[in-house]
Amino acid sequence: MRYIHQRINHNVFKNPVALMENITRVTTHLHTKLAEQADRTRRALTLVPAQDGRSFHRDDQGNHWRTYVFIEKARTYDAAGSTTQAFQAAKAFGEFQRLLADLSSPRLHDTIPDFHNTPKRFTALERAVDADAMNRAKQAKAEIEFALSRKPMTNVLLSAGLPERVTHNDTKFNNVMLDNATQEGICVIDLDTVMPGLVLYDFGDMVRTTTSPALEDERDLTQVRMQFPMFQALVQGYLSTAGGFLTKGEREQLAFSGKLITFEIGLRFLTDFLQGDTYFKVHREGHNLDRCRTQFKLVESIEQQEEQMLKLVESLI
Repeated sequence: MRYIHQRINHNVFKNPVALMENITRVTTHLHTKLAEQADRTRRALTLVPAQDGRSFHRDDQGNHWRTYVFIEKARTYDAAGSTTQAFQAAKAFGEFQRLLADLSSPRLHDTIPDFHNTPKRFTALERAVDADAMNRAKQAKAEIEFALSRKPMTNVLLSAGLPERVTHNDTKFNNVMLDNATQEGICVIDLDTVMPGLVLYDFGDMVRTTTSPALEDERDLTQVRMQFPMFQALVQGYLSTAGGFLTKGEREQLAFSGKLITFEIGLRFLTDFLQGDTYFKVHREGHNLDRCRTQFKLVESIEQQEEQMLKLVESLI
């Protein structure tokens, strides 16, 4: 048997013990729900306890380490190469949420508090614009105006009365393992950000990271677009597993969620640019501004197709 040994990033996750409590509860629950499946060790991450029985080991330097059983005959891909792959990823994330919908109390820890609190992200941008600590606002005049004009949408999900659920919060395509033989999405990985949230955060981030063929920091904005067939595959795959437990309000906001989460990450890139690139790693001058522009261009593409997206969702629910 092979294993994956990982060090937890305690610069991002300030409370590794709480993080591992979340992961222990989530993986234990998943294995319980999958108990009748012979291949359950391939369909949910399996933690290997340390010698003292804990789910992690803390070394003399204060680093926290964990070990998972390696999932054989499956792999991840950096980007969806087809609508079939997009469907499988969305189906897997939907199944992940479905299996965790009845996780018992207590509430999971917030590993990154207010991670998807879009109004707070917007307030942070407003403060960064006002301070203009690095004298960069003039370089981002168009992007700031783009953001400020869309302030009303930042509170839509939080004010919609949607239920809090267990969510993944990092639903990039490469966080689902696909079976080598069947290409089925079999296991959701990277559980560090699993915490309470809205299911639409997860679906929205799938739209953001899967529907555009361009890289997150693409400078040629003509390459950035929301590909409707990819969106359709995501909706169909997600509803095939999550449709049974979603409320009417959650289903109705599926199309909107992609626009909001894309806008939110654009806000974060723009804020970091204005503050001097203090959070996201940058590899060139203006890197965060390039990232912001890519996200905002994708928001525009979604807005142009929003009516069609809404009609598709309505036809499926």
